[in-house]
Amino acid sequence: MLLAIDIGNSNIVIGGIDEEKIHFEARIATDRIKTSDQYGVEIKNMLDLFRVPVEEVEDCIISSVVPPVFNAVRTGVVKVTGMEPIVVGPGIKTGLNIQMDDPASVGSDRIVIAVAALQEYKPPIILVDMGTATTMEVVDHGNTYLGGCIIPGVRVSAEALSSRASQLPGIQLDKPKRVIGKNTVECMRSGIMYGAAAMLDGMLDRMEEELGKRTTVVVTGGMAQFIAPLCRRKMMVEKDLLLKGLYAIYKKNKK
Repeated sequence: MLLAIDIGNSNIVIGGIDEEKIHFEARIATDRIKTSDQYGVEIKNMLDLFRVPVEEVEDCIISSVVPPVFNAVRTGVVKVTGMEPIVVGPGIKTGLNIQMDDPASVGSDRIVIAVAALQEYKPPIILVDMGTATTMEVVDHGNTYLGGCIIPGVRVSAEALSSRASQLPGIQLDKPKRVIGKNTVECMRSGIMYGAAAMLDGMLDRMEEELGKRTTVVVTGGMAQFIAPLCRRKMMVEKDLLLKGLYAIYKKNKK
């Protein structure tokens, strides 16, 4: 079994993949002050929770966008499994032709989901990842990674609004009943949720206009299932892109 780990700003995704099938997927909170021993315990607990003996872990791959946490998680993996994990970063084979000013600066999570999407969809593709930040990226013919944009995430925007405006409370990001709210909470929920959906619709139009062609839109991330249904554009919601991408990259690089 492959132990696949993605370290994000809010959560760490831990998955077990066996012969292309995702055996389990779990999330733990990203904590910048935890030690390698603490992360090792959490990884071991997840393996135990899903009844996966450590002996069945044959290899490991890690991607990370949180440098302060990466070494602690990597060392924790080594302590639990006795294996040095493959790390998604400069020099690793992805099959992408990255057309960015500085290819090494592209977040590993963006690379991973691009690789995953290309396993299932034909380019041109616009990928939307709705996590702590909302990222949009364009992959064109020839597996060419053209670039994209980075936008404040839905939850980050909501938290910023309530923390900076003294009369606006923290709210649950449920589906709005209507666009025109009838009280403060409804108005906030409508603005945040429908505002995010309208932003995606508008950005997709502008990106396709600049690209000069229609695209397949693939959306993933924690908020995808809530925002995509509110959009006017057709979108393919994929919840396991990170793990699928890590497995695809592992296959390209395994000895």
